[in-house]
Amino acid sequence: MEQEQNPWKTISGKIVYDNPWINLTEYQVMTPANTPGIYGKIHFKNIAVGIIALDEQGNTYLVGQYRFPLNEYSWEIPEGGCPEGTDILTSAKRELKEETGFEANQWTELLRMYLSNSVSDEYVVVFIAQDLVAGEAEPEDTEKLAIKKLPFATALEWVMEGKITDSITVAAILKWQLIQSKMLLK
Repeated sequence: MEQEQNPWKTISGKIVYDNPWINLTEYQVMTPANTPGIYGKIHFKNIAVGIIALDEQGNTYLVGQYRFPLNEYSWEIPEGGCPEGTDILTSAKRELKEETGFEANQWTELLRMYLSNSVSDEYVVVFIAQDLVAGEAEPEDTEKLAIKKLPFATALEWVMEGKITDSITVAAILKWQLIQSKMLLK
């Protein structure tokens, strides 16, 4: 069998939960082994966006907040959602302004990835924002945020030490570090 052929067969599906951000569908399926089974899929109604904001001195800006699903505090790059039908870069610019107050004159796409493809279709696009212009943060009423300015090298240390565990932040910081390391080797 070709690797790219879909071995799953969907018999039926029903939405078992729905809100403005996600829905959960339970599917009756035939598994790759051709046995009956069920599969749950969480559909995200927004594309996730993340931003590594970098100033001229090599500092970055993390956002700290208490994450309800984890029941713990988390340090992350600025992140948010891009509603369907909205330009992804426009949403990233809005999120950076809302969460940090910064606007940026230079934007570079860093990565695109699925966040948990075994149970959801959540997708993220991460940007590097540079040539920053400071302003006032405008967080949503569901957010109580702290902003931390620190050298990018410290953010990388936090990833390596497990102080940062948010998947978007970990992937973005590691990829940017890898790109920078390769640039230094040339």
